[in-house]
Amino acid sequence: MKTDAVTELQYIEAISRVKKIKGFYIHLIVYLVVNMMIVFINIRDLDIGESYFKMENFFTAFFWGIGLTSHAFSTFLPNWIFGRNWEEKKIKELMEKEKSEKWE
Repeated sequence: MKTDAVTELQYIEAISRVKKIKGFYIHLIVYLVVNMMIVFINIRDLDIGESYFKMENFFTAFFWGIGLTSHAFSTFLPNWIFGRNWEEKKIKELMEKEKSEKWE
């Protein structure tokens, strides 16, 4: 049976994960709304016969999209780079190092 401390730690981690997911979805909604507004403004300002497909019309969506993609990776694939339980292993390693230095 799990102890209360372990259950509470899992609950805190779940809350943190939910907040990260919520933050990503808010970021996604803002990205979509702002870029739709930019598209409508750019279309409205086109001259007759002018093409919409110019680089300056896509800068915001492209570079912000790169940021949104990295936000998605950090939210949904947090263990992709450092591996599973990397933080826990690093914390234990640093605590052991501090404990051994303290007694020497």
